[in-house]
Amino acid sequence: MQYLESRKYTIQAVFLVVAAIFLVRLFWLQLVDDHYKLAADNNAIRRIPLYPFRGLIYDRDGRLLVQNTPVYDLMVVPREVKGLDSARFCRLFRIEQTTLREAIRAARKFSRVRPSVLLPTLNRQEFAAVEDELMDFPGFYINARTERGYPHQSMSHALGYIGEISPQKLEDSAYATYRPGDYIGLTGLEAKYEKYLMGRRGVKMSMVDVRGIEKGPYRGGAFDTAAIAGQDIQTTLDLPLQQYGEELMAGKVGSVVAIEPQTGEILAFISAPFYDPNLLTGKQYGNNYMALLRDPKRPLFDRPLMAVYPPGSVFKLVQAAIAMQQGTLTPETGYSCNQNLVTCAHGHEPGRNLRIAIKHSCNPYFYQVFRSVINRHRARSDYEDTRQGMESWRPMVQSFGLAQRLGIDLPHEKMGLIASAKFYDKVYGHHRWKYPTIYSLSIGQGETGVTPLQMANLVTIMANRGYYYTPHLVRGIGKDAHPLPEYEQKHYTAVDPKYFEPIIDGMQDVVDYGTGSFAKLRRSANVVVCGKTGTAENPHGDDHAVFAAFAPRDNPKIAIAVYVENAGFGAISAAPLAGCMIEKYLTDSISPERKRWEEWVKGNNFKPKHKH
Repeated sequence: MQYLESRKYTIQAVFLVVAAIFLVRLFWLQLVDDHYKLAADNNAIRRIPLYPFRGLIYDRDGRLLVQNTPVYDLMVVPREVKGLDSARFCRLFRIEQTTLREAIRAARKFSRVRPSVLLPTLNRQEFAAVEDELMDFPGFYINARTERGYPHQSMSHALGYIGEISPQKLEDSAYATYRPGDYIGLTGLEAKYEKYLMGRRGVKMSMVDVRGIEKGPYRGGAFDTAAIAGQDIQTTLDLPLQQYGEELMAGKVGSVVAIEPQTGEILAFISAPFYDPNLLTGKQYGNNYMALLRDPKRPLFDRPLMAVYPPGSVFKLVQAAIAMQQGTLTPETGYSCNQNLVTCAHGHEPGRNLRIAIKHSCNPYFYQVFRSVINRHRARSDYEDTRQGMESWRPMVQSFGLAQRLGIDLPHEKMGLIASAKFYDKVYGHHRWKYPTIYSLSIGQGETGVTPLQMANLVTIMANRGYYYTPHLVRGIGKDAHPLPEYEQKHYTAVDPKYFEPIIDGMQDVVDYGTGSFAKLRRSANVVVCGKTGTAENPHGDDHAVFAAFAPRDNPKIAIAVYVENAGFGAISAAPLAGCMIEKYLTDSISPERKRWEEWVKGNNFKPKHKH
């Protein structure tokens, strides 16, 4: 009995101790520690995201291309909005009441307790005008961030632009760290290098009163995290050359790509028409974007990467290299200019050797060169022979970076086109095509297509005598600015280097004496330029003018490809434009002799006269 009595007191003591603990804890929570009270009161704690400074972008010599400018977003937490004087609010912020209602409705749909952007990108003046009166509107506050600014109205397609992240991307796990209202790179380098440029968001926890006025950091900032700025990027672009090229291309449609052959670094990347990148920032972003999108000249279209044209006569250089590698052509091989095979636009001396044929861009000569590669068994130039020739020829063409993505550090690169035997089987059927069906490939027409970037890379290969580095726009990232390893690897063609010198001899003659003589610099700058003119056939109108060149011949410093749409003969339009840019880059000036061609190019006085 005494044992049971003792046990009863023990149990009672345990209950009393437990009750005392709960009472003490309850007293502490309600009267001493306001942590949970504040957490339960949504008006008391505000979680403010701290946006990092996005990384800056520079040209190859350290000139600033993209900077950050401060802007202010008006945020709303729907649950905190109380007694809103909407008429006064709309007068203050100069918006319609319907706009306010729709914005608050969208914010509530996202979250009643989390902040949403109500009015984005207020500038300094707009922020200063409302700052003192904002305290009269509980649930609204200002969040500072930065947006992109462009000191130069240049390089719009290469740099790209940023914009608010879309709902579709927010549902993608790859963008799990982003929130509604965040900005993200959408095109160009901004998109490709987003993970380096974006930085890391921070957060500030603030205590506010019922009117939304900040009362200080929550718990002394113990739960705050600092924003980490994005990394800066140094590009390979040469700003003066880019600006000069854009000046020459003003009013035209086309593209220019210039590459440093020894590194694959892109010196100029021009898509015309271009636009001021500042148009795609600020509150007018949406209106400006739609205006650019509706422009019939398609200024948003990235022509160096996405426009696909027949390569025209520049492709003859590839045909010559492959034929020499396969042993069906030597530098001394002669073919007559037999226009019963295919027309030739020029009256010229007989094609006694390869150098003369390149100099005059003789179509019948290269018809016969290509046939020697495709029909190795002349006695039976039938379907089987042609098909086998195509299957060995096409991979060699691809080794020149054609019919594939080169891997430039920009999004949306197109592959181009080089027809295959399977393609012709599908179009014509087995045993229903042979060399006369496909001969147009011999002169870069028919079922061929290259991007201006691929054309610039092709002439880079000629300059390097058989290899190239992946063309790229970024030289380095961060403080050390080391090149990315994928852009330091050489890519070799399937052609021995020794076969490029005879081709380069012909390319020099093109500029010195032939169809590209308007590009030569020897008299004005004592520089040997090697190039090739061409015409990209256009079934919808006048043909497109093409010129591809590199300089100097030895130890080349620049390779360039120029496309001018609807300009006809490459020697009259594209070649002088390329010559001006080459001279500008190599000598940092334009000679008096070159000035007249500069004025000619700027005048846009191009009239199609010949195909070539």
